Amino acid sequence: MSTNKGSWLKRHKILTVIIAIVLLIALSSALGSDNENTDNTGASNSTQAADDSEQTNASEASQSVAKIGETARDGKFEFVVKSLECGKANVGSSYLTKAAQGQYCLLSVSVKNIGDEPQSLFSDNQYLFNASGQKYSADSTATLYAAPDSNSWYSEINPGNSVEGAIVFDIPKDQVPVHAELHDSALSGGTKVSLQ
Repeated sequence: MSTNKGSWLKRHKILTVIIAIVLLIALSSALGSDNENTDNTGASNSTQAADDSEQTNASEASQSVAKIGETARDGKFEFVVKSLECGKANVGSSYLTKAAQGQYCLLSVSVKNIGDEPQSLFSDNQYLFNASGQKYSADSTATLYAAPDSNSWYSEINPGNSVEGAIVFDIPKDQVPVHAELHDSALSGGTKVSLQ
């Protein structure tokens, strides 16, 4: 088995390096987001009251569930799920193809940076759920193979800019996703989007 692993790494050196770099960038971006959330102890009571009110409103907004075509916010990102297409057996081209263990579901999304500084979008921070609450992670390799020129696998998005693309999930053939959970980083709370 070690020979197979070694040969896979040798054959996919560039892809392995890219994935490692993206994981490091995503982790550093997530840690950077945490540092910005520290409280300013010198704020006045009126400012704190206003901040508390804004946090309550943000919390209430995050509890409401967006639908396909509606905006959903998490941290610095505003997401719009455009469509969900399931039932694909494989993705890619004649050179880079990947077959699904079950079926591929392609979640078409638009992501806008509504913050004040760059933020990294990474497909591995996004999830699908079925009616029983089972959680499915994105298949980053399939996402890359499905559209190599797309920005949905990984993208550094500057404030005010947006990207579009499909994030690919490999789920069992007998399952139907009922909602997506979308994140601006690996450590964010996420926002829920109904797919029904």
